[in-house]
Amino acid sequence: MSSRSPERPGLGARGWGIGRALRAPLSRHAEQSLLLVPALALLALVGWREARIETAQAAPVSEQGRVVPKSPASSPRPRALRVCADPNNLPFSNAKGEGFENRIAELLARDLHAKLEYTWWAQRRGYVRNTLSAGACDVLLGVPAGFERALTTTPYYRSTYVFVSPRAKRYGITSFDDPRLRTLRVGVQIVGDDYTNTPPAHALSRRGIVRNVKGYTLYGDYKEPNPPARIVDAVARGEVDVAVVWGPLGGYFAKRERVPLDVVPVSPRVDPPRLPMTFAIAVGVKKGNAPLRDSLQQVLDRRRPEIRRILDDYGVPQVELADASTP
Repeated sequence: MSSRSPERPGLGARGWGIGRALRAPLSRHAEQSLLLVPALALLALVGWREARIETAQAAPVSEQGRVVPKSPASSPRPRALRVCADPNNLPFSNAKGEGFENRIAELLARDLHAKLEYTWWAQRRGYVRNTLSAGACDVLLGVPAGFERALTTTPYYRSTYVFVSPRAKRYGITSFDDPRLRTLRVGVQIVGDDYTNTPPAHALSRRGIVRNVKGYTLYGDYKEPNPPARIVDAVARGEVDVAVVWGPLGGYFAKRERVPLDVVPVSPRVDPPRLPMTFAIAVGVKKGNAPLRDSLQQVLDRRRPEIRRILDDYGVPQVELADASTP
């Protein structure tokens, strides 16, 4: 993993501290917006002989991470599954098809006997507006269930925020009420350069745990591979003692560090009074396209065991879906 320091690592003196103004509760829309960046994933196709790949590999990538698709061929084309995705966002996705959402996209395309086509776009603000809402694609994987800006399937997995810490320290922290969090150096994920904060940052701030907290942006430096990995790198380097990370990111990158790291789900699953730490994840299509949503749902239902194995392969912490109607 890169040893490069994260850009603009936090707030306050010397990059430490998060604002006390964050104690106000989040709306459902805000919760979904905060989750969207780590949850959305690249839909690349690797290996299935039954589904051809249209990856636009020859197209240039702009500074914003957009890839311009190739011009369509003049010959008749098979049914297409058009997806929009980020080409630099492991463990969810990358342009080489190495993420778990890549694998799930393969599965969907194969089962639908469809040709997978892509529009690549970096997951920055305006991502949904410039992709699904603009008609650039028909499908987004990895959206929160019930996402207000799309028509969603039922969830295909639920994950949780996790505490990541060095195994040698044996912290075993599971709750934001652990008194050690008041003195340890704590890393949290933030969204963008304006330091919008994720649910764990709000949970810490409401407890007055702010001066010893350092923020790591999910956006990061897009010129570097896998920008969201910086927070897990920081734990392995000893820059922070413990970090609170969205589960798929924490589980995947912790296994790839040279230093053994523990990954422990946050408990309880809802931080009182109503701040969720687990989220159910679905496939989203453009509103009004119920036939496509229903076709994808049938594949998800048929292939649920395979999807679970894919998630296990990537170290994704999974929570049962019995209560999937909640966020």
